[in-house]
Amino acid sequence: MTEQQPHRFERGTDGPKVIVAGLDGSDSSMRAAAYAAGLARRQNAMLALVYVQPVMTAGAALGVPVGDTTGEVAEDLVSEIRAAAERFSDAGNLRWEFHTFRGDPYNGLVTAADELKADAVVVGTSESAGHRFIGSVAVRLVKAGLWPVTVVP
Repeated sequence: MTEQQPHRFERGTDGPKVIVAGLDGSDSSMRAAAYAAGLARRQNAMLALVYVQPVMTAGAALGVPVGDTTGEVAEDLVSEIRAAAERFSDAGNLRWEFHTFRGDPYNGLVTAADELKADAVVVGTSESAGHRFIGSVAVRLVKAGLWPVTVVP
């Protein structure tokens, strides 16, 4: 008979290395980013904040001149994130990066999570009525079954 070794827990080696949080400027996405920041800090993981720039906005589809509004949204988000990070200087060793990807929110987050080798994805609940027809980004991410997904209200 072979003697069984007791199970050992390897402290400090388990847990996510990269947590992706989707941002779009909505209140729920900002709460999701804050929640993801707490997870990343406690797990000593990299927080990848991701803004998906729409390829074509609704206004552009209708022929309305839109300019570079999606780029401005990304710049505003970076400024807001930096200001929040400075207010919470006690966040300690939180490591974070900001990324932009192009496309629709679902495919953009999938691409981001794949390219950044995410171990988990955190998103806010949908604040759009359109998700009833297409399905919310969060539900689609969960159904994809590629990463653990946390949906923050």
